[in-house]
Amino acid sequence: MRRSDPYMERARELCLAAGIDPDSRVGEGRGQPAWCSYRDAARKEHLAREANTAASEIANLRPQEARFRNAPLKIFGPHEEATVAQMRNCMAVGNVVSGVICADGHLGYAQPVGGVIAYEKQISISGVGFDIGCGNMAAKLDTRFDDIANIVPTIIRDVAKTISFGVGRANAERAEHELFDDGDAWRESDMEAYRQKAMSQLGTVGSGNHYVDLMRDEEGFVWIGVHFGSRGLGHTSATRYLKAAGGKDGMNVPPAVIDEESELGRRYIAAMHLAGRYAYAGREWVVERVRQIIGGSVIESVHNHHNYAWRETHEGKDLWVVRKGATPAFPGQKGFVGGSMGDDAVILEGVDSPEAKASLYSTVHGAGRLFGRREAKRRFSRAEMDRWLSERGVTLVGADLDESPMAYRRLPDVLAQHAGTVRVLHTLRPFAVAMAGEGEFDPWKD
Repeated sequence: MRRSDPYMERARELCLAAGIDPDSRVGEGRGQPAWCSYRDAARKEHLAREANTAASEIANLRPQEARFRNAPLKIFGPHEEATVAQMRNCMAVGNVVSGVICADGHLGYAQPVGGVIAYEKQISISGVGFDIGCGNMAAKLDTRFDDIANIVPTIIRDVAKTISFGVGRANAERAEHELFDDGDAWRESDMEAYRQKAMSQLGTVGSGNHYVDLMRDEEGFVWIGVHFGSRGLGHTSATRYLKAAGGKDGMNVPPAVIDEESELGRRYIAAMHLAGRYAYAGREWVVERVRQIIGGSVIESVHNHHNYAWRETHEGKDLWVVRKGATPAFPGQKGFVGGSMGDDAVILEGVDSPEAKASLYSTVHGAGRLFGRREAKRRFSRAEMDRWLSERGVTLVGADLDESPMAYRRLPDVLAQHAGTVRVLHTLRPFAVAMAGEGEFDPWKD
């Protein structure tokens, strides 16, 4: 059953106020109802009200210490006012030292995706988010694209058959890992009851923007790229500890910030570390399984979380740096950043500069959305998406219009906003992509 559009009523009112029949058709071909042209304005009004409500609620919380008020916020690239307002609301709670919005940023649950906040002796459950340890891994093979070009469709179909995509899936193959023998980690995180389920889900990719990509670099070598996180383990952990901290689930809500030395803080940090290890293990399993399908050996790999909190030293201070949809990029540190299913990805590394320092040595985790999932489905057709991919020589298995390349920014434009903080080492052109199919809803995606 199709859900109603939450902005339709107000969009129709704005359309009428402009003297236009909301049901008249505009645009090429069959076009669309005129009120759709006012949907974005209605959405912005709604988000502004939500941000103001959140700001009022935050003002009634425990007052922020004077030394943490008005902490500096570094913003890369242009952003909607609602995204910046959400970030400023986040930074009005707790021991905030500084914040960053990366150029791929957009509204997220409680904290913007692409948002980075450094805390003194505190950590934000909301900031890490529900998909703890979501991240990217890329592995370079000694296999050349020319050697497999004729069998690419067969390879990607085998990948889609072998790797479990979609919500709530168990892996068809049992994936063994030493993590499941670390009894202390499961007890300290209070996630012992989830261990058996986590074992069955290890190596599943999920849906939404989670993927397996096959790409080639400038020299013609094949790369495997994957993007997903800690699946149900991370989502269950985050939900449990968010509730224990008195936090709320939603977009414009106060962040749930906890003290690192509290009992709740220690247990949450243990759960975050466990979910991070689990996410790493899952991505490594998938990459290895895909390598077996393609053949060849791994000669280089790059692996990083982008939904996580790290203990780091900045300006001589020991801080928790919470990155939500942001890639660590310290000088010399490599990262894998994907574009969209039809766009080039990159292997980059951080450089040292005043701008990089101000970014808390953070960069983008992708191209960033231009349109939400529902809006993408409304704006674009499958034919348009297929044409885009065909022109770029990409074979696609699965996916839906909400992941259409047209719904995303272009990665080179986003990276340009971070000039002087990172440098690109490799540009990777996708030639095959596997994602969950149409109709999959995944509450564990980032």
